[in-house]
Amino acid sequence: MEVSRASMKVLLFLGIIFPQTSAVTHTLQYLYTALTPGMNFPEFTAVGLVDGQNIVYYDSSIMKMIPKTAWIQKINADDKDYWKTSTQEMQSDQEDLHHLLLTVMKDVNHTKVPPTASVFQKHSSPEVVCHATGFFPKTVMITWQKDGEDVHEDVELRETLPNQDGSFQKRSILTVSAEDLQKHTYTCVIQHSSLEKPPSEGPNLRGGAPIGIIVGAVVVLLVLVAVVAGIVVWKKKKNSGERRKEADVKFSENRFTLSNS
Repeated sequence: MEVSRASMKVLLFLGIIFPQTSAVTHTLQYLYTALTPGMNFPEFTAVGLVDGQNIVYYDSSIMKMIPKTAWIQKINADDKDYWKTSTQEMQSDQEDLHHLLLTVMKDVNHTKVPPTASVFQKHSSPEVVCHATGFFPKTVMITWQKDGEDVHEDVELRETLPNQDGSFQKRSILTVSAEDLQKHTYTCVIQHSSLEKPPSEGPNLRGGAPIGIIVGAVVVLLVLVAVVAGIVVWKKKKNSGERRKEADVKFSENRFTLSNS
Protein backbone atom coordinates (compact mmCIF):
# COMPACT_ATOMS: atom_id res chain seq x y z
CA MET A 1 0.00 0.00 0.00
CA GLU A 2 2.41 2.60 -1.29
CA VAL A 3 1.80 6.33 -1.83
CA SER A 4 -1.05 6.56 -4.32
CA ARG A 5 -1.78 9.00 -7.11
CA ALA A 6 -4.73 10.27 -5.07
CA SER A 7 -2.49 10.96 -2.07
CA MET A 8 0.01 12.83 -4.24
CA LYS A 9 -2.87 14.91 -5.58
CA VAL A 10 -3.78 15.93 -2.03
CA LEU A 11 -0.17 16.81 -1.23
CA LEU A 12 0.14 18.98 -4.35
CA PHE A 13 -3.12 20.74 -3.53
CA LEU A 14 -1.89 21.42 0.00
CA GLY A 15 1.14 23.11 -1.53
CA ILE A 16 -1.18 25.41 -3.46
CA ILE A 17 -3.56 26.38 -0.66
CA PHE A 18 -0.78 26.58 1.92
CA PRO A 19 2.11 28.35 0.13
CA GLN A 20 3.99 28.66 3.41
CA THR A 21 4.41 24.87 3.57
CA SER A 22 8.14 25.31 3.07
CA ALA A 23 8.27 26.62 6.65
CA VAL A 24 5.36 24.68 8.17
CA THR A 25 4.97 20.92 8.47
CA HIS A 26 1.63 19.33 7.53
CA THR A 27 0.69 15.69 7.91
CA LEU A 28 -1.36 13.49 5.59
CA GLN A 29 -2.51 10.21 7.16
CA TYR A 30 -4.70 7.31 6.08
CA LEU A 31 -5.97 5.12 8.91
CA TYR A 32 -7.13 1.63 7.90
CA THR A 33 -9.18 -0.76 10.05
CA ALA A 34 -9.90 -4.39 9.17
CA LEU A 35 -12.33 -6.59 11.13
CA THR A 36 -13.26 -10.24 10.96
CA PRO A 37 -16.76 -10.99 9.57
CA GLY A 38 -19.80 -11.09 11.84
CA MET A 39 -19.06 -8.00 13.94
CA ASN A 40 -21.98 -5.85 12.67
CA PHE A 41 -19.45 -3.29 11.39
CA PRO A 42 -17.85 -2.81 7.97
CA GLU A 43 -14.99 -5.27 7.51
CA PHE A 44 -12.79 -2.45 6.17
CA THR A 45 -12.76 1.28 6.86
CA ALA A 46 -10.36 4.03 5.77
CA VAL A 47 -10.16 7.58 7.09
CA GLY A 48 -7.98 10.25 5.45
CA LEU A 49 -6.64 13.03 7.71
CA VAL A 50 -4.76 16.27 7.05
CA ASP A 51 -3.31 17.75 10.23
CA GLY A 52 -5.76 15.59 12.15
CA GLN A 53 -8.82 16.81 10.21
CA ASN A 54 -10.96 14.18 8.49
CA ILE A 55 -10.92 14.86 4.74
CA VAL A 56 -12.20 11.57 3.24
CA TYR A 57 -13.98 8.41 4.38
CA TYR A 58 -14.37 4.96 2.81
CA ASP A 59 -15.73 1.62 4.00
CA SER A 60 -16.48 -1.82 2.55
CA SER A 61 -20.25 -1.33 2.90
CA ILE A 62 -20.56 1.75 0.69
CA MET A 63 -17.50 0.89 -1.49
CA LYS A 64 -16.75 4.51 -2.42
CA MET A 65 -14.86 7.54 -1.16
CA ILE A 66 -16.84 10.23 0.68
CA PRO A 67 -15.35 13.79 0.72
CA LYS A 68 -15.46 15.50 4.10
CA THR A 69 -14.17 18.99 3.22
CA ALA A 70 -14.97 21.59 0.57
CA TRP A 71 -11.43 21.67 -0.82
CA ILE A 72 -11.43 17.90 -1.37
CA GLN A 73 -14.67 18.37 -3.31
CA LYS A 74 -12.85 21.04 -5.37
CA ILE A 75 -10.14 18.51 -6.26
CA ASN A 76 -12.86 16.20 -7.49
CA ALA A 77 -14.44 18.97 -9.55
CA ASP A 78 -11.11 19.91 -11.15
CA ASP A 79 -10.17 16.30 -11.97
CA LYS A 80 -13.12 14.11 -12.96
CA ASP A 81 -11.03 10.96 -12.77
CA TYR A 82 -9.70 11.71 -9.29
CA TRP A 83 -12.58 10.24 -7.30
CA LYS A 84 -12.82 7.17 -9.51
CA THR A 85 -9.08 6.53 -9.12
CA SER A 86 -9.23 7.13 -5.36
CA THR A 87 -12.06 4.64 -4.97
CA GLN A 88 -10.26 2.00 -7.02
CA GLU A 89 -7.12 2.42 -4.92
CA MET A 90 -9.10 2.09 -1.69
CA GLN A 91 -10.73 -1.08 -3.00
CA SER A 92 -7.29 -2.46 -3.77
CA ASP A 93 -6.03 -1.54 -0.29
CA GLN A 94 -9.13 -3.19 1.17
CA GLU A 95 -8.29 -6.46 -0.56
CA ASP A 96 -4.63 -6.26 0.50
CA LEU A 97 -5.49 -5.64 4.14
CA HIS A 98 -8.03 -8.46 4.11
CA HIS A 99 -5.36 -10.93 3.00
CA LEU A 100 -2.95 -9.53 5.57
CA LEU A 101 -5.53 -10.01 8.33
CA LEU A 102 -6.09 -13.63 7.32
CA THR A 103 -2.35 -14.24 7.34
CA VAL A 104 -1.91 -12.71 10.79
CA MET A 105 -4.82 -14.69 12.22
CA LYS A 106 -3.43 -17.89 10.76
CA ASP A 107 0.06 -17.27 12.16
CA VAL A 108 -0.60 -15.86 15.63
CA ASN A 109 -4.26 -16.24 16.56
CA HIS A 110 -5.03 -19.76 17.67
CA THR A 111 -7.88 -18.90 20.02
CA LYS A 112 -10.50 -21.64 20.19
CA VAL A 113 -13.52 -21.64 22.50
CA PRO A 114 -15.77 -24.72 22.79
CA PRO A 115 -19.56 -24.38 22.51
CA THR A 116 -22.11 -24.62 25.27
CA ALA A 117 -25.16 -26.63 24.17
CA SER A 118 -28.80 -26.84 25.10
CA VAL A 119 -31.66 -28.86 23.67
CA PHE A 120 -35.21 -27.70 24.29
CA GLN A 121 -38.77 -28.06 23.04
CA LYS A 122 -41.65 -25.66 23.44
CA HIS A 123 -44.86 -27.02 24.91
CA SER A 124 -47.17 -28.67 22.36
CA SER A 125 -44.64 -28.05 19.59
CA PRO A 126 -43.16 -30.74 17.33
CA GLU A 127 -39.94 -28.71 17.00
CA VAL A 128 -36.89 -29.74 19.03
CA VAL A 129 -34.11 -27.13 19.04
CA CYS A 130 -30.40 -27.87 19.42
CA HIS A 131 -28.64 -24.61 20.30
CA ALA A 132 -24.84 -24.18 20.39
CA THR A 133 -23.42 -20.87 21.59
CA GLY A 134 -20.26 -19.18 22.85
CA PHE A 135 -17.92 -20.92 20.39
CA PHE A 136 -14.98 -19.56 18.38
CA PRO A 137 -13.96 -19.73 15.55
CA LYS A 138 -17.14 -19.38 13.53
CA THR A 139 -17.17 -22.64 11.57
CA VAL A 140 -19.43 -25.27 13.16
CA MET A 141 -21.58 -28.19 11.97
CA ILE A 142 -24.81 -29.33 13.62
CA THR A 143 -26.63 -32.51 12.53
CA TRP A 144 -29.17 -34.94 13.99
CA GLN A 145 -29.24 -38.70 14.49
CA LYS A 146 -32.11 -41.07 15.21
CA ASP A 147 -31.01 -44.17 17.13
CA GLY A 148 -27.50 -43.58 15.80
CA GLU A 149 -28.55 -43.06 12.15
CA ASP A 150 -28.24 -39.70 10.40
CA VAL A 151 -31.45 -37.71 9.93
CA HIS A 152 -31.71 -35.40 6.89
CA GLU A 153 -35.46 -34.78 6.58
CA ASP A 154 -37.47 -32.34 8.69
CA VAL A 155 -34.30 -30.50 9.78
CA GLU A 156 -33.88 -26.72 9.57
CA LEU A 157 -30.35 -25.38 10.02
CA ARG A 158 -30.26 -21.72 10.99
CA GLU A 159 -27.60 -19.16 10.09
CA THR A 160 -24.55 -18.79 12.32
CA LEU A 161 -24.95 -15.54 14.28
CA PRO A 162 -22.46 -13.40 16.22
CA ASN A 163 -22.65 -12.81 19.96
CA GLN A 164 -21.75 -9.48 21.54
CA ASP A 165 -18.54 -10.92 23.01
CA GLY A 166 -17.18 -11.94 19.59
CA SER A 167 -18.18 -15.59 19.88
CA PHE A 168 -20.88 -17.22 17.75
CA GLN A 169 -24.13 -19.15 18.06
CA LYS A 170 -26.08 -21.50 15.84
CA ARG A 171 -29.18 -23.65 16.12
CA SER A 172 -30.70 -26.59 14.30
CA ILE A 173 -34.40 -27.41 14.53
CA LEU A 174 -35.75 -30.95 14.20
CA THR A 175 -39.46 -31.46 13.58
CA VAL A 176 -40.56 -34.75 15.14
CA SER A 177 -43.78 -36.15 16.58
CA ALA A 178 -44.24 -36.78 20.30
CA GLU A 179 -44.76 -40.48 19.54
CA ASP A 180 -41.39 -40.76 17.79
CA LEU A 181 -39.69 -38.92 20.64
CA GLN A 182 -40.99 -41.53 23.07
CA LYS A 183 -39.94 -44.47 20.89
CA HIS A 184 -36.50 -43.32 19.73
CA THR A 185 -33.37 -41.59 20.94
CA TYR A 186 -32.53 -38.43 19.01
CA THR A 187 -28.98 -37.10 19.07
CA CYS A 188 -27.66 -33.65 18.18
CA VAL A 189 -24.19 -33.96 16.62
CA ILE A 190 -21.95 -30.88 16.76
CA GLN A 191 -18.54 -30.61 15.10
CA HIS A 192 -16.17 -27.82 16.13
CA SER A 193 -12.39 -27.40 16.00
CA SER A 194 -12.14 -26.35 19.68
CA LEU A 195 -13.00 -29.83 20.97
CA GLU A 196 -9.61 -31.47 21.00
CA LYS A 197 -9.54 -33.59 24.16
CA PRO A 198 -11.19 -36.99 24.67
CA PRO A 199 -14.04 -37.07 27.20
CA SER A 200 -13.72 -38.01 30.84
CA GLU A 201 -16.02 -40.72 32.13
CA GLY A 202 -19.13 -39.55 33.94
CA PRO A 203 -22.24 -41.09 35.50
CA ASN A 204 -25.26 -42.51 33.70
CA LEU A 205 -27.99 -39.99 33.06
CA ARG A 206 -31.60 -41.19 32.91
CA GLY A 207 -34.96 -39.49 32.60
CA GLY A 208 -37.04 -40.27 35.65
CA ALA A 209 -40.46 -39.25 34.33
CA PRO A 210 -43.06 -41.91 33.37
CA ILE A 211 -43.13 -40.46 29.86
CA GLY A 212 -39.74 -39.08 28.90
CA ILE A 213 -38.36 -37.08 26.03
CA ILE A 214 -34.64 -37.81 25.94
CA VAL A 215 -32.39 -35.91 23.59
CA GLY A 216 -28.65 -36.48 23.52
CA ALA A 217 -25.99 -34.05 22.40
CA VAL A 218 -22.89 -35.67 20.91
CA VAL A 219 -19.83 -33.79 19.82
CA VAL A 220 -17.74 -35.48 17.11
CA LEU A 221 -14.44 -34.04 15.92
CA LEU A 222 -13.33 -34.19 12.32
CA VAL A 223 -10.15 -35.78 13.67
CA LEU A 224 -12.28 -38.59 15.06
CA VAL A 225 -11.97 -37.52 18.69
CA ALA A 226 -15.46 -37.71 20.11
CA VAL A 227 -16.72 -35.64 22.99
CA VAL A 228 -20.11 -36.71 24.19
CA ALA A 229 -22.54 -34.82 26.30
CA GLY A 230 -26.10 -35.67 27.17
CA ILE A 231 -29.05 -33.44 27.63
CA VAL A 232 -32.33 -34.70 28.98
CA VAL A 233 -35.54 -32.85 28.56
CA TRP A 234 -38.59 -34.25 30.20
CA LYS A 235 -42.12 -33.20 31.04
CA LYS A 236 -44.13 -34.02 34.14
CA LYS A 237 -47.81 -33.56 34.62
CA LYS A 238 -48.74 -31.92 37.91
CA ASN A 239 -51.85 -30.07 39.10
CA SER A 240 -53.47 -30.44 35.64
CA GLY A 241 -50.52 -28.64 34.10
CA GLU A 242 -47.14 -29.39 32.60
CA ARG A 243 -43.66 -28.65 33.77
CA ARG A 244 -40.58 -28.90 31.66
CA LYS A 245 -37.08 -29.27 33.04
CA GLU A 246 -33.98 -28.99 30.92
CA ALA A 247 -30.27 -29.40 31.56
CA ASP A 248 -27.61 -27.37 29.80
CA VAL A 249 -24.28 -29.17 29.42
CA LYS A 250 -20.88 -27.84 28.45
CA PHE A 251 -19.27 -29.98 25.81
CA SER A 252 -16.11 -31.91 26.67
CA GLU A 253 -16.76 -31.96 30.42
CA ASN A 254 -18.51 -35.31 30.87
CA ARG A 255 -19.65 -38.36 29.01
CA PHE A 256 -23.17 -39.62 29.62
CA THR A 257 -25.03 -42.75 28.53
CA LEU A 258 -28.64 -42.02 27.61
CA SER A 259 -31.53 -44.42 28.10
CA ASN A 260 -35.24 -44.39 27.36
CA SER A 261 -36.06 -46.22 30.58
